[in-house]
Amino acid sequence: MTTVNTPAAQDPSALYPSPFKEFWHAFARNKGALGGLVFMVIVVFCALFAPWVAPHAPSEQFRDFMLTPPLWLDGGNSQFPLGTDELGRDLLSRLIHGARLSLLIGLASVVFSLIPGILLGLVAGFSPNRAGPVIMRLMDIMLALPSLLLAVAIVAILGPGLINTVVAIAIVSLPSYVRLTRAAVMGELHRDYVTASRLAGAGTLRLMFVSVLPNCMAPLIVQATLSFSSAILDAAALGFLGLGVQPPTPEWGTMLASARDYIERAWWVVTLPGLAILFTVLAINLMGDGLRDALDPRLKVQS
Repeated sequence: MTTVNTPAAQDPSALYPSPFKEFWHAFARNKGALGGLVFMVIVVFCALFAPWVAPHAPSEQFRDFMLTPPLWLDGGNSQFPLGTDELGRDLLSRLIHGARLSLLIGLASVVFSLIPGILLGLVAGFSPNRAGPVIMRLMDIMLALPSLLLAVAIVAILGPGLINTVVAIAIVSLPSYVRLTRAAVMGELHRDYVTASRLAGAGTLRLMFVSVLPNCMAPLIVQATLSFSSAILDAAALGFLGLGVQPPTPEWGTMLASARDYIERAWWVVTLPGLAILFTVLAINLMGDGLRDALDPRLKVQS
């Protein structure tokens, strides 16, 4: 019996690509997602290495250069490529350091809402007659309130500050994770592999975290990505209202709030932080679309 040496026989990966290659191939089809990824890599790099990337300290004041326009406008100074604010602080440096804080708030709030959201969703899915209705009615009450209004109420009770901002945004984001996890769990409970695990003697905790949860992670990853952008927007809104991070700490929403009185005299003081928020949220949303296409088998385009 002779063996035919075909490329597939010599290289099994030609027929069965690795999960990462398959994921990247599906993700790379979305050019918008690739552009968002490149932009976010630059933003994350600047945030991580802000003390070395930023030309000045974020709170350093240059009293002789207050409201200096950007370099490309008349009166600009090469020392301040994006101009200065009302106190003579370099806008580029404050935007870079503000990216660090905004990304930190977004990441922390997603983590602090994702973990309890998954746990509550698993309990609601595995206990549809007892704990499930109580959990879901509580989530419905939270969803009945506007998210920003609920966040404002929480921060008003706890007080303004970085930690309280993260807590408020995490609480506001919690219902979406609970509902999504419960829906995914309910769709998996009647599948054959869950029945086989039950017959094999698997306990409830093993069914939750070993059998069911890994198969529910794809929509949760997409939701976490989109919630990351929502958290940045909520943090900026709270900062704009004076309930978030307090000055002089650089944060994009706080920068908008302190510069709104100068919108007619120095448009760049308001426009540049707004554009930073806009492009960052847009890039994250584009990445979320790419993740959805790559992780959902129904949306993958056959090559």
